[in-house]
Formats: sequence, structure tokens, C-alpha cells
Amino acid sequence: MRTGRTEVAYRTRVPADTAAYATEQVFVTSKDGTRVPMFVLQRKDAPRDGAAPAVLYGYGGFSMSITPSFLSRAIPWLERGGLFAVANLRGGDEYGEAWHRAGMRHNKQNVFDDVIAAAEHLVRQGYTRPDRLVIEGRSNGGLLVGAAITQRPDLFKAALCQVPLLDMVRYHLFGSGKTWIEEYGSADDPDDLRALLAYSPYHRVRPGTAYPGVLLMSVDSDDRVDPMHARKFAAALQNASTGGPVLLRIQEKAGHSGGDRVQALVEELADAYAFALSQIAR
Repeated sequence: MRTGRTEVAYRTRVPADTAAYATEQVFVTSKDGTRVPMFVLQRKDAPRDGAAPAVLYGYGGFSMSITPSFLSRAIPWLERGGLFAVANLRGGDEYGEAWHRAGMRHNKQNVFDDVIAAAEHLVRQGYTRPDRLVIEGRSNGGLLVGAAITQRPDLFKAALCQVPLLDMVRYHLFGSGKTWIEEYGSADDPDDLRALLAYSPYHRVRPGTAYPGVLLMSVDSDDRVDPMHARKFAAALQNASTGGPVLLRIQEKAGHSGGDRVQALVEELADAYAFALSQIAR
């Protein structure tokens, strides 16, 4: 610390030319005027012609910060000319506890407004187009995906909704749900119920709506987020949507974090991005 000298302790080696890519931090303006940071990763020479297939990833909850890190799973997407964006939404801890509380409980809609603003920024600035844009999220981030596509189905071409929370009226009755009441509120409280119903993805599915193509990814032994969320939402979308396909993938013998074998993790990622590419290639 006194000298300021650094040395490499460990370097992840992947069979890719990472020097060809660059990450920039941009700021988007959410619905209430809040400035929300987002990292955008793509080739250094990528044109701003709206043609890039883009993945927008977010979480926005439980005071969890998404900090800069090496993301090897982004490489296959980038090598196909894609863009990978990570939005630092309210509900996290990027700016401390006030940032967290601005995206929890009755303020949860702020998180969804933030990710919608991030998606609109990518389109407005010429990074991509709605017919090339994929939204991705896991667990609480799966709730984010469900809320985004039920509120703005026109803004996304595909959605990767992984081990998601989607029925916010009954979530506290299953798995670890009761331990999250401080974060979301409970349907047993009338004020909380009104707030939950306002955004609960399962309850916002409307017949005759052209929703994006959706791949719901769950596991059979999830003791945190019960797979009933993914199953119910898949059934509701399949019955209501006039848009893209709605598929449900259930991983066997796996928990909330997915399979414990590298092969299972690779297969999961391959299925997710193959589905996304199948939708935006049309």
C-alpha cells in the first residue's frame, strides 16, 4: 500500500482475444430522474447501427452490488458480434443502503423502471434495437425479467428468466419465501398486497399480448425459489401470448445455483444463449 506497486497474482486464461473488447460505463436516466449506471461490453470497433444482438443483465435487490469482474460466459456472445450490458439497478448496494431501500418493498417498481430505462438507452443510442435485445436475470433478477416483459413487452425480443420469483402474492408460502418479507412485503398486509399486485409478473399476464420469446429455467430441488413460479408463469404465458415461443426448462437434481457439474452448467448456458440467438436471428 505504501509503494503503490502491483503485480499479477492470477490471470484467468480463456481461448479468446479479449483485447478486442472494451467496457464503458454509461449513465441512464430512470423514470423519476435518478441516474443509473450501466456497464456496456462490446468490440472496440463496433458500429452504432442498432444491429448488435444485445444481452441486458440485471438483479436489483437484497443490497447486492454487481461489481466489475471477468465474465467468461460473455465471450461466446461477443464473438458473434454481440453486446453485453450490466445495469446497476436500485435495490443493490452500489451507492449504499439508501440505494437499496430505493428499490425494495413499496419502492420495488423503481428497479423495473431502471432496467426499462437501461433498455431504452441501448436502443436510443444505437447500440441495438428491440428486435435484437435480450433481457436476462436470475432469482430476484428473474423477477426483474418477468416484470420487465409484462410491463414493456414491446422492448425485448427474448427473455432468459432463470430460477425466478414470479407469483409475488404467494411467494412467502414456499421455499425460503418467508425470509424475504422484509425485502418485498407480504400479501397478508393490505398495503403490501397492493404494492405486490401492481407488479407481480404472474398477475400481469394479459391475453392477446405479443410477449417476447421466453425461456424459463428452473430446477427440481430449489429450496429457495420454488419451481412453481416458473411453471405457473410458463403456463400463463403459453395460454395468453401471441408473440414468441414460451419454453420451460427444468434441471434435474439441482438446487438454486444450478447443477454442480461443469457439464450441467455448460449445457444450461448453451441452451440459454441458443434460445436467445434463435429469436433474434429471425
